[in-house]
Amino acid sequence: MILSMTGFAAVAAELPGCSLTVELRSVNHRYLDLQIRLPDELRSIESAVRDVLTLQLKRGKVDCRVALNRSAPGTTELAVNVERVIQLRDAADEVLRHAPDSIPLSIVEVLRWPGVLTEPSLGAEALTDKALALVRQALGDLAASRSREGVQLKLALEERCHGIELQLERVAPRVSVIHEAYVEKLGARLKEAGLDPDNDRLKQELALFATKIDIAEEVSRLATHVAEVRRVLAHGGSSGKRLDFLMQELNREANTLGSKSVDAELSHAALEIKVLIEQMREQVQNIE
Repeated sequence: MILSMTGFAAVAAELPGCSLTVELRSVNHRYLDLQIRLPDELRSIESAVRDVLTLQLKRGKVDCRVALNRSAPGTTELAVNVERVIQLRDAADEVLRHAPDSIPLSIVEVLRWPGVLTEPSLGAEALTDKALALVRQALGDLAASRSREGVQLKLALEERCHGIELQLERVAPRVSVIHEAYVEKLGARLKEAGLDPDNDRLKQELALFATKIDIAEEVSRLATHVAEVRRVLAHGGSSGKRLDFLMQELNREANTLGSKSVDAELSHAALEIKVLIEQMREQVQNIE
C-alpha cells in the first residue's frame, strides 16, 4: 500500500471534569520530524506519545497537539462524598455525647462542609491513559487519511507511467529508421561537398557519429525504469525515497534522449516524457 505523507486527524473525548482533544497534522518531509505539544498536566507522557507515533510513521513533518480543557466550576454534576459525610456524622455524634444540648447539624450545613460536595474528576494516571488512547485513535484516523490519498497518488503515477510507455511505443519503431535516415543524410551532404562517403575513414566517422545519436539504449532504460516504478507501486510500503531516486534516473535518460534528437517527432516525444516525469516527481514528494 502506498501512503501519502499528507493527512489530518482530530479526535475528542468528554471526561469527568475535563475534555481532551488530539489533533495530528502531517505534511511531506525528507525524514520524520515530530512536533509534540502537550499541556503541563500531560508532560510526563511525551516520550510515550513519541514512541506511539514513530512506531507507525516513517517520514513526514507531523504536528501532534493535545489540548486539555478543564470544566468550569458549576458546569458539571455534583457528587456527595459519602466517606466525608460519615466522618462528619461520627464527629457530630461524638460532640453530642459530650454536649447533649448541642444543636445537630442541618442538611444544609452538612452540604456546605468542605469536601462533602465534589465535582467528578479523573486521577492523573487515568488521564494519561485516556490521552494515550486518544493519540492512538487519532493515529489510526491519520493512517486511514494517508492511505486514501496514497491510493490517489498511486493512480496518478500509474497514469503517467502509461503516458511514458505510449511515447516510447511511438519512438521505439523509429530508432532504426532515424539511424539509417541520418546516415543517408550525412552521406548526401558529403557528396555535395565533393567527398567520397565510401572512404574508409569517413565510414568510421559516420559510424561513430551514428553511435552517438543512437537512442536505443535510452529507450530501453526508460522502459526499464518505468517497469521498476510500477513494481515499487505494486509492492507498496515506505517507498518514497526509492521512487524519488527513480525519478532522477528517468529524468537523466529523458534529457539524454532529447539531446540526441535529430527528428521532430523524437523531440516532441522526449519533451512529453520530461513533462510526465516532472509531474510524477511532484507527486512522489508526497509519498512516505
